[in-house]
Amino acid sequence: QRQLVESGGGLVQAGGSLSVSCAPSGFIFGIDTMGWYRQAPGKQRELVATITSRGSTNYADSVKGRFTISRDNAKNTVYLQMNRLKPEDTAIYYCNVLNTLGRQYWGQGTQVTVSS
Repeated sequence: QRQLVESGGGLVQAGGSLSVSCAPSGFIFGIDTMGWYRQAPGKQRELVATITSRGSTNYADSVKGRFTISRDNAKNTVYLQMNRLKPEDTAIYYCNVLNTLGRQYWGQGTQVTVSS
């Protein structure tokens, strides 16, 4: 049972912007780091960005300067703003939560397609 619900994503032309968001569908104890991963067809899932409960962020080199991750701790929601999108950003984007006990949770994924 998926405990994270993603929204957003869709189809956009290269150079455009999209945003995705993710929140738990139920209670998750001790949410710590929240993040986004992506998986393109035929490729392995890769990290896009993470943000800790204190707001420290980490980005893949390929998205630095274009994507911004943020979170609302009161709502347990994580956001990913994607600007200057490229066709190579096309993938299924997955939300990820790591809690203080080391347990990971995943969303069902949301499709982001960037046309050239």
